[in-house]
Amino acid sequence: MGLREYIIRRLLLLIPTMLGVVVLIFAVLQMIPPELRAVIYVTNPRQLQDIPNIVREYGLDRPVWEQFITYLTEVLHGNFGYSVYYRQPVLEGLLRRFPATVEIALLSSPFIIFFGIWLGTTAAVHRDKIPDHVSRVMSIVGTSLPSFLLGIVLIAIFVAQLRLTTVGRVTNIGTLLLRIKNGTYHEFTGFLLIDSLLNGDFLLFVDVVKHLILPMIVLVFIQSATMVRVTRSSMLEALGKTYIVAARAKGLSKKEVIYKHARRNALIPVITISGLLVGGMLGGLIITETVFNFPGVGSYAAQAAQSFDVSVVTAYAMFSAIIFVLANLIVDILYAYIDPRIRLG
Repeated sequence: MGLREYIIRRLLLLIPTMLGVVVLIFAVLQMIPPELRAVIYVTNPRQLQDIPNIVREYGLDRPVWEQFITYLTEVLHGNFGYSVYYRQPVLEGLLRRFPATVEIALLSSPFIIFFGIWLGTTAAVHRDKIPDHVSRVMSIVGTSLPSFLLGIVLIAIFVAQLRLTTVGRVTNIGTLLLRIKNGTYHEFTGFLLIDSLLNGDFLLFVDVVKHLILPMIVLVFIQSATMVRVTRSSMLEALGKTYIVAARAKGLSKKEVIYKHARRNALIPVITISGLLVGGMLGGLIITETVFNFPGVGSYAAQAAQSFDVSVVTAYAMFSAIIFVLANLIVDILYAYIDPRIRLG
């Protein structure tokens, strides 16, 4: 089977996977009274005043299979309901918050992946020596340390004491919203790092970067711990293989043996962790965004959950599932590209 056929097959498998996600979410919704589920079908705030009519119109008191067809139809049309807490359509809220999460996730991911691979490789090469001990201590601390605790400590030091930055996405969000309303600032992409440069506002760009530093430090320290452990374990296994012994016997340099042969073959499990890690961050960083008051999809869902905003919570569950499914798809494709035996098996 060629790579193209493998990709097509994986894309087709997305259909039953996503259908299963919809069925699961719908099954959970059945535990909620119809009057509370009605907000999922609301498209404007005026409809909130006549919930019984929504229940009748969308058949929330009809047999389950009829309700599922209605729910699936609404989902396929992109209608995830109206948020009672935020007073806006749920899809609009998610799309508006998503760029903030993408910025922090994509900026943190390269540091997490490269630092994790580098430190894990170094630890494996210097097994039971000082670099290995240091990496293991960092991995244990990073894995066990709660992200909210590290975030609070950083806020106490850099915000409360040193006053080097503030929490949130920008220092003065009110001024930025006023500029958008007055037309002196244009939202081209929704990504503040890009839009600030497109608007020629370098001071805003620097301000956005300052607000990203502390959340990124938390993510890099916490998330790279797993990457270090997986890389170290995979490298140790690869270094013990017979082809490594043969490569050394041929007279290849230590650098060639480690980086050209051992590490390349040790990257497959690392790719898995990387894909799931990036997918998880794109799906929302609930704790980190909440601690730093960062307006991403994670904090959006967390605040809605506290108010039992059913439409936002269910839409967020669907959104997170889509992100993870796509992340797994990309990982599978990378697998097949790196190791042809996977697609031929």
